[in-house]
This record gives sequence, structure tokens and C-alpha cells, in this order.
Amino acid sequence: MDTISRENNSFLPLAGVIAGALALLLAIVALFKLSAAGKEITSLKEDINSRIMSMESQVSSAASTAESVRGSVTRLSSDTQTAFQSVANELGSVRAEITKLQESLTKPKAAAAGPGGAAKAPAVAGPGEYIVKSGDIPSKIAKANGVTSADLISVNPGVNWKSLKVGQKLKLPQK
Repeated sequence: MDTISRENNSFLPLAGVIAGALALLLAIVALFKLSAAGKEITSLKEDINSRIMSMESQVSSAASTAESVRGSVTRLSSDTQTAFQSVANELGSVRAEITKLQESLTKPKAAAAGPGGAAKAPAVAGPGEYIVKSGDIPSKIAKANGVTSADLISVNPGVNWKSLKVGQKLKLPQK
């Protein structure tokens, strides 16, 4: 027999059993810790999933709001463009009317047709003059002098009829 078996006072087998028991105890503790860590990981995973779902909901809501705002901006842009175009068209019409009025005030009047369809000769300035008084207007001056307003205006092309001045001299058409 060998020397290890003959000696009974060896503690080597007892140390092996103690080391095995200690390893088993450490393995059990590690298993409990691993189980607790797994539960914590599962809990964290559920928390992260719920946060992700919440964020997805918020992103979806923000995307919907952004799409709504984009539609509103597009409509507003279209409405603004239409309004500007309308204003531009109206300004063009007003400009054309102003041009017509300016041309009609600066050009001599065409001969007006008389009762028989014959053209009336343009008014000619006569030898008389009229001095503007307070409250005078073209129709009042024409009536007082036995002429038409149109004839009075045509023989005084440079006069601003909207602001006659007291003492201003006007030519009177021939009668």
C-alpha cells in the first residue's frame, strides 16, 4: 500500500470535501445573484420598452402635427399668392383707368355729335374773361355766362378744376 493510504492523520481528503462544499455554496450564491440580476434586467427591459412605446407615440403625434402645419402653410401660401394676384390685377385696372382719365384731361375733346348726328365744332376761346370768385365751380361759371361746362373746360386746358383759386382768370368760350 502506498504511504497516503496508511496514514490516517492526513487532512487532505477533508480539505477536498471542504473545498467542494465551499464551491457548491459559492455556486448557489452566484445562482441567486444571477436570478436577481435576470429579474432586474427583465424589469429594466420592460421599462425601456414602455419608454420606447411612449416615444413612438410622441413621434407619431409630432409627425401628424407637422403634416397638419405643412398643409396649413401650403394653404396660406396659396391664399396669399391668390390675394396678391388679385390685388395686382386690381391695381392694373386702376392704373388703366387713371391713364384713361389723364389722357382724356390732356387731349382735346373730340367733336361731340349734335342733335342731328352732325359733329359740333370744338369750342373756341372768345374775347371775354372770367375772374373766379369764392364758391365757384365749372357748372356755376358756365351757367352764369351762358355756355356749357364742357366748352368752358375745353378752352382752359391747363386749369385744375378741383382747386380753383379766388382771383384766377379763366377764358370764356365764344357763344
